[in-house]
This record gives sequence, structure tokens and C-alpha cells, in this order.
Amino acid sequence: MNGTVMSTLKQMTSVAMVAVLLLPVGAFAKDKKKDPDEIGNRDVGKGINLYSLEKEIGMGKALAQDIERQAKIVDDPVIAEYVNRVGQNLVRNSDVKVPVTIKVIDSEEVNAFALPGGFFFVHTGLVLRAETEAELAGVMAHEIAHIAARHGTRQASRGQIANLATIPLIFMGGWAGYGIRQAASVLVPLGFLSFSRGFESEADLLGLQYLYKAGYDPTAFVDFFEKLQSDEKRKPGTMAKVFSSHPLTDDRIKNSQKNIQEILESKPEYVVTTSEFNDVKLRLTSLLNRRKVDDKDENKPRLRKAGSGRIDSEGEEKPKAEDEEERPTLKRRN
Repeated sequence: MNGTVMSTLKQMTSVAMVAVLLLPVGAFAKDKKKDPDEIGNRDVGKGINLYSLEKEIGMGKALAQDIERQAKIVDDPVIAEYVNRVGQNLVRNSDVKVPVTIKVIDSEEVNAFALPGGFFFVHTGLVLRAETEAELAGVMAHEIAHIAARHGTRQASRGQIANLATIPLIFMGGWAGYGIRQAASVLVPLGFLSFSRGFESEADLLGLQYLYKAGYDPTAFVDFFEKLQSDEKRKPGTMAKVFSSHPLTDDRIKNSQKNIQEILESKPEYVVTTSEFNDVKLRLTSLLNRRKVDDKDENKPRLRKAGSGRIDSEGEEKPKAEDEEERPTLKRRN
């Protein structure tokens, strides 16, 4: 081989090596965020964050205490334990690095929301609207993904970074100065619940994997969101409050369907629902109906059936005879 050919080969090799070195780190590695086998071994919460994990937990705890003081927490042990158990199973099959506390709020709104630091609330309206345990778990998995990826404080950090340059003094009083939203009749800082489109897509991606890893049918995730969209078309305004912090879009549903097909290998069996889920729904319905009756104003005027109009020798009203009770009352027409 002559010197010219050797020189050309060396140059080509050098160019190829430089090209490889210029490739981004991990270019040849599989994206861990799309690999369910890596769950628990990946840090999905990386990114700009002005809050330490300890500060995030403390802040979330304070917010959770405010919510519990203002909202109606369902303290029925069967319902609370069941919802917590479904959630903790998802947590064990997730990337969450903090303990997660799950409470049920008595609210007709079909919703659930997670606060920073692992504090999570499920509305009774969500439990009642879900037709299967997998649908309930799908929504919960999405919220658990927000906790795992620390979206609350990362979103709040973006807000602070965007505003500090122009209005540095607004944050002297802390995060409460720049926005609040209504959630379960309590005030929660906007930065902790209103997520960017990218964070919502990431929560969909991670939540699907947590649902799948926990043994549930991942298609239930999409089924429930499609059901809510159908509700909105049939009765406009239904979605006005439902998932107001993370609106549903056709793109999100299509992306979730694509992720199910591309990154989740089919399993021979999935959990769709359980008899316990059905029992809890019935118990919850009974509890809420009973509470509505108990909450009625005792001072409201009440109608009372007229008596027989007959008085006995002691001045007490005589009960109607059995044949009188069943005899129809006829009125002559004029």
C-alpha cells in the first residue's frame, strides 16, 4: 500500500474518531427514561431546581397540612387504606425517592393532585368515575410521576428564574407571592401544580411505565383520558375543572398510545380490576349518600302527613284502620 493511500486512511480514521467524540454523551445508550427495566435506577428528577430535597419535603408537608385543615378528608378506614395501598404499590414500582403520603378528599371533582415532597391527594370523584382499578391507578401513576420527577419545585424554580431578573423583590416573601390556584377548595401555589407541556408529557411517559411495572393494563391509562374527553363532548364544561392544572390533548393521548406500543413489551396477563375496587366504590357511594342526608339543615321546614282527623277519648289522634289506609280517596267533580 503506497504512502498516499495510507495517508488518506489515517485522515479518514482521525475524522471518524473526532466525529464520535463530538457525539453527545449517551448517544449509543438506550434512553433510560424509556426503559421500564431501569425504573428505580435512574434519576428522573434532574434539572434546574432551587429547592433542596429536604426543603421540598418540608414545604410539601406544610401545604398538605393546610389542605387537611380546609378540605374534607375521608377518614373511613376501608376506603383510605385501599386507595393508599393502590398508590403505595405504584410508588414501589416507580422512581420516587421520598416517602409518599396519600389522602382521600371528599370532593365530586374528578381529579387528583400531588404536592412537592411526596404529598398526594385523591378526590372521591375520581374513584367513582373510574370503571376499573387500572383506570384509577393510571391517574395516580401520572401524579406519582410528577413527584418522582420533582416537577413541582422544578416548575417553581423556572418561574423564579424567569422573574428574578426583572422583579427581584417580589420573592422576598417566598413563593406565595407569585400566584395561587384553587384546588379542592384550598389555595395552592401555582408554581407547584401548573406544569409545562414538557413536564406533562414526561409524567405521561413515566406514569405509563409505573402502571405497567405494577402489573396493570397500561391501555387503561389512555382509556380513562378518552372517557373524560367523551364526557366533555357530551356535556361541555365537564372538563373545566377536571385536570385543570394539566389539560388533556389529543397529542398527549396519541403519544401515550405510541409509547405503549414502542416501549412496553406485551405481557400475558394484566390486572384490570378487582372485586375490592368494586366494594370500595359501593362503600364510598353509600358513605357519601349518608353524609348528604346527615348534612341536611335540621331547621328546614318539613312536611307532615295529615292524620286521620279522629280523636280518641283521651284526646289522642286515632290511627287509621288498615282498610282506610289503602282505600283511595275520591273527590266528586263539580
